[in-house]
Amino acid sequence: MTSQQEHGSGPGKRTAGAFDVRFIIGGLMGVYGLVLVIVGAINSEGRQINLLAGAGMLATAVVFGAWARIRPIVIPEDFVAGEGPAHH
Repeated sequence: MTSQQEHGSGPGKRTAGAFDVRFIIGGLMGVYGLVLVIVGAINSEGRQINLLAGAGMLATAVVFGAWARIRPIVIPEDFVAGEGPAHH
């Protein structure tokens, strides 16, 4: 079995893509982290808490994005759009 087949990202597999909650969380953390880094760089009165918190949030956003890319959520084949999972 190849790496793509193990993770379910081979050809013909549908993934959650941009609707993956990890991309949403990572994007929000990235935006907030960027704002904190900018505020921390501009307003440096000896306290670096905004800069450090922002850098931590940016790092966490990168981890979430990488995690979602490496291990995407695969939508089951029996799931029909708009009808939910098929009941047998």
